[in-house]
Amino acid sequence: MQRHVVTTFFLVLYVCTAFFILAAPCTGEPLAKDIPKRIISLSPAITEALYLLGVEDRVIGVTTYCQKPPDAATKEKIGTILEINTEKVIKLKPDLVIGTGLTNSKDIKKLKDLGINIVTFDISKEFDRLCHIFLELGKLLGKEERARIMVVESKKRIAKTQKKVGGLPRKKVFVQLGSKPLFAATRDYFINDLIEFAGGTNIFKDAKSGLISREEVVRRNPDIVIITTMGIAGEKEQKSWQQYRTINAVKNKHIYLVDSDKICSPTPVSFAELLEEIVKILHPEVFKG
Repeated sequence: MQRHVVTTFFLVLYVCTAFFILAAPCTGEPLAKDIPKRIISLSPAITEALYLLGVEDRVIGVTTYCQKPPDAATKEKIGTILEINTEKVIKLKPDLVIGTGLTNSKDIKKLKDLGINIVTFDISKEFDRLCHIFLELGKLLGKEERARIMVVESKKRIAKTQKKVGGLPRKKVFVQLGSKPLFAATRDYFINDLIEFAGGTNIFKDAKSGLISREEVVRRNPDIVIITTMGIAGEKEQKSWQQYRTINAVKNKHIYLVDSDKICSPTPVSFAELLEEIVKILHPEVFKG
């Protein structure tokens, strides 16, 4: 049972902190006849990006984790992120399957051997890379201009937010991604960019691993603690920190919950939206008046 809990935690952790880097970058604008019309998505992040790009009518299958936007939940389910029903995928006759680094390599090989076009992605750690991949996805789907406009608008929105916090003191922030085991966002997660763009300092940016102890959190003394609900009892975890009364965040009642659904599908658009929410936590004064 314990092993199952830990495995599930790391699966959700991976999904909720990463967009994906295209394994085989697109080159040039695809011809109309080459633009995929029947797409299967194997990731919540990919699914949300497909909807943002306006190709939701081409999506014929998604995973059970794909719940955003709400319409995605009505699509045909082809399995989970780790385990897909290849027979069902084949039956749906897709002309493009978009997978991730978590997609079973045997399933990928099986689909490729059957002549199914499958593109896989890997982890992205930074906002700029997130934008680059969104643009590449736009090229792949014949929506390059739409993707470009959305990236430009997201960058403008982010720059405007950053300007508001530019001269403010940087608060020390701890973002908790899980409780069993206790896990922190390090420089290897795009959440690090969220913290820094919002005018904060990630206290575990330099950590070699996200696996940490509560004693280490106490030692680093964050001004703000942000807990992502991510499969854990957020309110219970929020209360558990109250015993560590020497932490500034506890003394000043600056422990917050953020819905993991807002982190699970990072796109340039959702990044800009979530950044504003993080700024309201770190520097609420910039939104007053």
